[in-house]
Amino acid sequence: MISWSIFDLHEKKSKLVELEKLAENPTLWDDREKAQRILKEIVDLRDEIQNLEELNQKIIDSHDLALMDDESIRPDLEKELIVIDRLLDQLELSTLLSDKYDIGNALLAIHAGAGGTDSQDWAEMLERMYLRWGEKNNFSAEILDRSVGEEAGIKSVTIAINGKYAYGYLKSEKGVHRLVRLSPFDAAHRRHTSFAQVEILPDLDLEDIPIYIPPDEVRIDVFKSSGAGGQNVQKNSTAIRLLHIPTGIIVTCQNERSQLQNRDNAFRVLKAKLLEIRREEQEKELSEFRGAYQKAEWGSQIRSYVLHPYQLAKDHRTDHEVGNVNAVLDGELNSFIEAYLKFTIT
Repeated sequence: MISWSIFDLHEKKSKLVELEKLAENPTLWDDREKAQRILKEIVDLRDEIQNLEELNQKIIDSHDLALMDDESIRPDLEKELIVIDRLLDQLELSTLLSDKYDIGNALLAIHAGAGGTDSQDWAEMLERMYLRWGEKNNFSAEILDRSVGEEAGIKSVTIAINGKYAYGYLKSEKGVHRLVRLSPFDAAHRRHTSFAQVEILPDLDLEDIPIYIPPDEVRIDVFKSSGAGGQNVQKNSTAIRLLHIPTGIIVTCQNERSQLQNRDNAFRVLKAKLLEIRREEQEKELSEFRGAYQKAEWGSQIRSYVLHPYQLAKDHRTDHEVGNVNAVLDGELNSFIEAYLKFTIT
């Protein structure tokens, strides 16, 4: 059962008044972390209230138009009802996003699996799919690191997806994605199966990540950024590679021209990865009390995209499927995301 408390404008406005009074207290910044948390909550509440008031006004206006019983305005009224219906769906979906980091930004990483050029091409197709999804849903994207394949495609890419609820929506995409198609890289044009791993991590400000990394636990290497050649090839060593010695995690960042920016972004990704490990360990401990712990392992794909001998995209967790695979690969992922979020609360 979905909680509809999100529509309680009076409750939200009362809470906003309370938080604004707290923000006026001159001693608030004695606790910097608490102050930032309250200010962020104020901004989020103001946005929610504004969106709900605009939606409420749309519903009132549409109701008034419908009472006029004027056939000439029927087409415009139907269009407005479609908009209202979509906004209600979005609000309903947002009630499912209540975990700690759901409302924030996300780090999305794609890694080509075994299979050579086909898998690297598949990784690049996934990169495009998520960038298109971001564009269609008003999220901004910043590529932090990208490793190009020898013949085609990419070996890996790390992208910061910025916008409200970016992590909450994208967390459903974590796992192995499988592609079945006639290979464009096979001279005999045989059917190939390719795999790529997708990682989704919450993207927090460095000071907000509750992870301390002792300097002696990280090896920092500086190197020249790789590229396709020409004027954009870096002549200076600005790319950064971090090796976290205790875990063996390696993070590279080479998108920025500044070594300092690349270093900050690399530590941002490393801290997010270590935070995820900590969360998984806590989840594993809890599993002793509530059942088996499921960890995404290579080969246990969460979704298949079949282009031959038939066309079908199917999520193996929810059984949700779409016949128009090309639309899915063009960023139409919301039906999969919604199905997963509803699946996790049943």
